[in-house]
Amino acid sequence: MVLAPEAQDLLFRRARTANSFAPEPVTDAQLRAIYDLLRWAPTSANTQPLRITALRTPAAKARLIPLMAEGNRAKTESAPVTLLLSADRRFDEHLPRLLPHAPQMREMFADPQAREAAADYNATLQAGYAILAIRAAGLAAGPMLGFDPAGIDAEFFPSGRRHVVLVVNIGRPGVDPWFDRLPRLDYAEVVETL
Repeated sequence: MVLAPEAQDLLFRRARTANSFAPEPVTDAQLRAIYDLLRWAPTSANTQPLRITALRTPAAKARLIPLMAEGNRAKTESAPVTLLLSADRRFDEHLPRLLPHAPQMREMFADPQAREAAADYNATLQAGYAILAIRAAGLAAGPMLGFDPAGIDAEFFPSGRRHVVLVVNIGRPGVDPWFDRLPRLDYAEVVETL
């Protein structure tokens, strides 16, 4: 099965990073619809380490705004919801349920450094799928890496169990939400066949 060209446009060719948002709220039903798509993203050994913290209230946003890069503060303030996408560095606790046919896999993550690296890598993979899920659910996504990771971890995840990997504003596009489309590399510059 191949997606219709309109669906491909929605997810890829016409999709853009939103830089301003309309005041229309993002509902709990929309957040659930996003997760109901995202949950099927692949991860190694079905680890599923991504955790999502949805910031909607002015008080929650006030905690985040100072931890964002200067150029990301206004757009974060304008978004009806900002998602903190984080890696659960103790994801292995869920492996007996998520990978029941391989109970020995939990031992593969006994080393804390290896476990944290796997958590961060797989949560980042899931974050890419989160952007697609947001678009597929009919909302615009504004993913940003311009933030203070240690500051966000300290403010929102002080136990040290979770580590932020990406911050994403979501909502309906606002006034002049798109920057000019930037060039992309051509196929021959990227793909090598051996």
